[in-house]
Amino acid sequence: MDLLRVCVVGTGSISDMHFQSFANNPNAILYGVYDYSQERAEEKSKKYGIEKVYASLEEVFHDPHVDAVSICTWNNTHAEISIGALKGGKHVLVEKPLSMTVEEALKVEEATRKYNKTLQVGFVRRFATNAKLLKSFIDHGKLGEIYYAKASCLRRLGNPGGWFADKERSGGGPLIDLGVHIIDICWYLMGRPKVKSISGNTYRKLGNRGNIENLRFYKAADYDNGKNTVEDLANALITFENGASLLVDVSFTLHAQKDEIQVKLYGTKGGAELEPELVLISEENDTILNVHPQIDHLTFDFSNAFQNEIDSFVTSCLTGTKPVAPIEDGVEIMKILAGIYEASEKKCEVTF
Repeated sequence: MDLLRVCVVGTGSISDMHFQSFANNPNAILYGVYDYSQERAEEKSKKYGIEKVYASLEEVFHDPHVDAVSICTWNNTHAEISIGALKGGKHVLVEKPLSMTVEEALKVEEATRKYNKTLQVGFVRRFATNAKLLKSFIDHGKLGEIYYAKASCLRRLGNPGGWFADKERSGGGPLIDLGVHIIDICWYLMGRPKVKSISGNTYRKLGNRGNIENLRFYKAADYDNGKNTVEDLANALITFENGASLLVDVSFTLHAQKDEIQVKLYGTKGGAELEPELVLISEENDTILNVHPQIDHLTFDFSNAFQNEIDSFVTSCLTGTKPVAPIEDGVEIMKILAGIYEASEKKCEVTF
């Protein structure tokens, strides 16, 4: 099998997971790195022993030695860089969300087909041990028809600030940053049904609460507690063409006792909780059973899931197999995110 030569574009905090995971894959070579900050790019090249530091994106796109790019930049650049890389004949792994708008997402989809390259969207939760196991149970019919799911990812204090809190660069707050993951994993496990309608709300009531002391949280490198243009909280009811529905809420900040993550699915033969840890609910001998599988990772195993994601991408690029998180899924999730924001802005149900 040939080796995949990869250039990582963008050196923010998530990039280290990309660098480490590609470095751990025996079929990949960390060949290059690009960042608008040459200094940061050179730091990463030294840290990971990377041969090439690029001076521009065009240089990356036109280098025949680069087989694939891994995009770790601000959300507002995802679509443009993806299209440039595809046009340059590169495979693409792009962090979620795929784009800022549905229109951009459709352009990326068009480019993926036109240039016949692999594009995988960074829906990392699909690659977690608990999610992979639950999907295998679902695929074997253990839950029956899944007709309802609900998911929450609530932070009491956790607006990262910086570009995360700048709508022009991020496209939104907790919905597009956190909600994208839990919406995607529910939708994926439900069988990827087509969306029929969306009702949703977003709230900007608390700001980033930079006044709070004695409680630490992750802050972006360019954190500024005086700057925030994104929502604090979003919720939505998503109804699908097959009649199933998904209820979701996410927050960067909320007057809550503790942080909370929950992912639950309900079917005609059984139910399941993916988070805070995997458990299946079934019915046998006229008795309801809670089934706790014996696995290493009952909850989301970030490092392991990320390695699985990168390994899957490398395999897809080298063998031509379809990615687990393909371009069309990125487009559909972008439709859902945009639909929630639109429903909130218009204060009415959005239909598809």
